[in-house]
Amino acid sequence: MSDIHELMIAVDLRDEISEPELAELSWHLGIGPQPEHLSIVTEFPVVVVDDSGIPVIEDDPRPLLAGRGAAWRVGGVLCSALAPRADLARKGWSLTSRQEIHPDEFEKVGELLCWLATRAHDTHLLGDGAVGVGFLRFYEAEVPDVLKVDSGQVGWPA
Repeated sequence: MSDIHELMIAVDLRDEISEPELAELSWHLGIGPQPEHLSIVTEFPVVVVDDSGIPVIEDDPRPLLAGRGAAWRVGGVLCSALAPRADLARKGWSLTSRQEIHPDEFEKVGELLCWLATRAHDTHLLGDGAVGVGFLRFYEAEVPDVLKVDSGQVGWPA
């Protein structure tokens, strides 16, 4: 039994993203190097055992949407892309990412999704005031659930 989900993000971002934020976003997507300073998702705590056998918490930053190649469980290809919208009516950036994700990763990925939602074009606003950022599908399900951010919280389907 597996708890893997297909995460599909498709969002157009306004053009007010700073260069450091753009660099960090590119790193999260696996298309750029890790920046020296992280400001979008700032903490990546992991428990490790030190030389004395005592568990300690360390910070281990890792890109959140950087999966590439053949998907392990959901089929198809894992990928991420970020493209400028300079020649389009809505300026900014278009972001697409398809990843496999485990529920243990929902919290950190959720921080990134909340950040994206605050920078999304108004076209992503839903009737209830939430921001649609993509879809989530349990690997055995036939139909995905809409993934939205409302009041700074990701509505992960149950």
